[in-house]
Amino acid sequence: MPESELESLKRSGRIVVVGASLAGLRAAETLREKGFKGTLTMVGDEPYEPYDRPPLSKQVLLGMARAENTALPRRRAIEAEWRLGVPASGLDMAGRRVKLADGDEVPYDRLLIATGVRARPWPNEAEGELDGVFVLRTRADGAGLARRLEAGPRRVLVIGAGFTGSEIASACRERGLEVTVAERADAPLVGALGGVIGAVAAEMHREHGVDLRTGVMVTRLEGDAGGRVRAAHLSDGAVVECDVVVVCLGAQRNTEWLAGSGLGAGPRGIACDAGCRAFGITGIVTDDIYVAGDVARSPHPLFGYQFLSLEHWGNAVSQAETAAHNMLSNSAGRRPHIWVPAFWSSQFGVNIKSVGVPTMGTEIMITQGSLGERRFAGVYGYQGRIIGAVTFDNARWLDFYQRQIEATAPFPPEFTNVDRRPEGSRPVPAEFPDPSIPTHGPTVTLSGYSPADRRMTFTPAGN
Repeated sequence: MPESELESLKRSGRIVVVGASLAGLRAAETLREKGFKGTLTMVGDEPYEPYDRPPLSKQVLLGMARAENTALPRRRAIEAEWRLGVPASGLDMAGRRVKLADGDEVPYDRLLIATGVRARPWPNEAEGELDGVFVLRTRADGAGLARRLEAGPRRVLVIGAGFTGSEIASACRERGLEVTVAERADAPLVGALGGVIGAVAAEMHREHGVDLRTGVMVTRLEGDAGGRVRAAHLSDGAVVECDVVVVCLGAQRNTEWLAGSGLGAGPRGIACDAGCRAFGITGIVTDDIYVAGDVARSPHPLFGYQFLSLEHWGNAVSQAETAAHNMLSNSAGRRPHIWVPAFWSSQFGVNIKSVGVPTMGTEIMITQGSLGERRFAGVYGYQGRIIGAVTFDNARWLDFYQRQIEATAPFPPEFTNVDRRPEGSRPVPAEFPDPSIPTHGPTVTLSGYSPADRRMTFTPAGN
């Protein structure tokens, strides 16, 4: 087929996007921008059109914005059929059909899966249904929790001190609410940034009046006769009286609907190549199914071709744009998704940003500023190269360290402008917890090499 006819064919037909959130919307916009003239169907399990999630744990909980006012801005009209409030329930790859929970089926020529993640619920279902027990992921979650905080509860208990849990605790203290945080690790943020940075985060919590309990687990939530939560029992025998509980135990990737479909999908996401094409369970890449956003597992050449699962706003946008481009391109015109992970959080008045994959780091070196002043840059090293960086109120260094990561620069850093204060004079262990033990809040998950490997194990690059 002549090249012009092939390009014309690519810009026609039926494309279905399953997942009507950030990645799905940006992919749809990119498809139209690049000349797709066919039919476009957007499938979403929530009844709302795409909205922004980061404000839910920040501005919404502080009363600075309403959850219903978090709609994502549109870059252009996408002229799509919206199937909202009805989740996908199955995939027929041979028949090229997406099955919906209401019994309907949507045919496709090309499919983009951007189903993202959901909040991990409290493991005891009956306790999780007590009035006053929340998770925070959806617009409805944010609206409900904001209303409860506005009512002025006596004490809020946050279970898990990852980024989301820490941001919620910060919002509670800014509202003047009493808050207890229970974290099974030794400090907040250790799953994402390691123990050295976690110690700084712990000081921030306590200095702002958070009752931080580390090295403990919540074993039971107790309700009163009216079905309202009234207390939590901890593994050290303590009992915390509370009337609001926010469960922040991390995320689950929305892949269950793909069971038996033949795709390489599982608890860690959907495996795809660097061009966002999904793998089948046999390890053979598909030609008509693409993946983008939090649900995707893709190899990254900068990080030993590890399959990475990234829960990042910027990654969702970049990967969606790459997937859309490749859906409309022939093999020679496709491009890889090699976005360098980046993340930010605001808590207790401090702006925290990271770049790269800190969780791969075995060592950390404070290269600018001071841990004690909480204004610093720290660089992570792995096998003699810079693998990631984190800043507290010092984001101007991130672009520099991103370039160092992209250039596979050596670790420890050799440049002469390293801050030579005592704490920055040498690398120290980064103190990440044992990777076989789940922790709250890592935003980058290293999930091995094989798209069909279903073992939940960590495989270091090079082994």
